[in-house]
Amino acid sequence: MKLLRQSAVLFLLLMLLASCKDEVLPKPKAQLRLEYPTPEYKEINSDCPYIFEISTNSKIRINNKCWANLDYPDLKASVNMTYRPVEGNLKELLIEAEKLTFNHTIKADGISSIPYSNEEKRVYGAVFEVTGNAASPIQFHVTDSTDNFITGAVYFNVQPNYDSIKPAINYLRQDIMRMIESMQWKNK
Repeated sequence: MKLLRQSAVLFLLLMLLASCKDEVLPKPKAQLRLEYPTPEYKEINSDCPYIFEISTNSKIRINNKCWANLDYPDLKASVNMTYRPVEGNLKELLIEAEKLTFNHTIKADGISSIPYSNEEKRVYGAVFEVTGNAASPIQFHVTDSTDNFITGAVYFNVQPNYDSIKPAINYLRQDIMRMIESMQWKNK
């Protein structure tokens, strides 16, 4: 028993001496490094009145109303798109799309817009970026101004923390811009 007690004391003494170091320094700040694959694009040509390109890193589902969901499993994000025919109600559709964007002002730090216009393809629209912890950090709409109107919004399957998801937002903005730039209307 005495030998066991002496061994335990000796062990504790060795542990105490081994754990002492000269100086304690704070750990350097780590930088999060997120790397996303270089996007490649493929054309989506369905029975709907539009054609556009999407990233091969996404999966698309289109329903019978021509509404589309682009899922980005690696980013835990989706782009929800709604198609509506223009029936003399373009002004109302534009007001509704912008109203949806500006509903985020409660949580937003700011909202900026990037207008888009391609006269040759008759594609007009805007991309809105909502900074801050809003539910949808990117929203957009495109139209030909006579027959077709599409609105879209990006959603993440995580609690919105703008600083943490900013790299993913930048990546998705690039994909959305490619989608808009490649947009074609079938009924033109």
